[in-house]
Amino acid sequence: MSFFETLQLQTTHERQALFGVPVIREAMAGQVSLDSYIAFLTQAYYHVRHTVPLMMACGARLPARLEWLRGAVCEYIEEEYGHEQWILNDIEACGGDWEAVRDGRPAPSIELMVAYLYDLIARGNPVGLFGMVNVLEGTSIALATQAAGAIAQSLSLPDRAMSYLKSHGALDQDHMVTYRQLMDRLDNAEDQQAVIQAAKMVYRLYTEMFQGLPRADQPEVRHAVA
Repeated sequence: MSFFETLQLQTTHERQALFGVPVIREAMAGQVSLDSYIAFLTQAYYHVRHTVPLMMACGARLPARLEWLRGAVCEYIEEEYGHEQWILNDIEACGGDWEAVRDGRPAPSIELMVAYLYDLIARGNPVGLFGMVNVLEGTSIALATQAAGAIAQSLSLPDRAMSYLKSHGALDQDHMVTYRQLMDRLDNAEDQQAVIQAAKMVYRLYTEMFQGLPRADQPEVRHAVA
């Protein structure tokens, strides 16, 4: 069994927990309120804006034996740069207050997720960051391919309000092909375990974020902010 397959197998429980969250099941069916969609974009902004800084930090900390992985990180940085602006544009197109989002604070789960990843790179094994990639890109593929069209139709949203989700469908599918190839080159047990453990943690925190989103038939859940 390849490492990529092992990673998917060992995170099955966490992945199922994420996709079992009611708001995600409803999104797949297009049963999402505008408040819920904007709330999702808001939290996406708070972690996507850290993607490039996290990758830069990871690349700087990788050992010489993983120079091939550093090169892949450089390519990933170039492709991901500026995507947080797409999210703010989508929020504006939905009638949301993009400036308040830009200047605001994330839900505790997203704040903890970002902090965990920075700490993992600084004090642990920087290769673990690729556990995050597995979770976030895998989730965005599912949402983009199965939910984006249904959400746009049910909420009568223009394409300019769906640029983040729709663009990440094809983009992240390409990324996952490359990601699988990269993970299957990891032959160090400590590196592999770092990826698995990080993926489990990110799944847990990402699931918590989705559990806090407002649902179509329920009032918005307000996240406590320190």
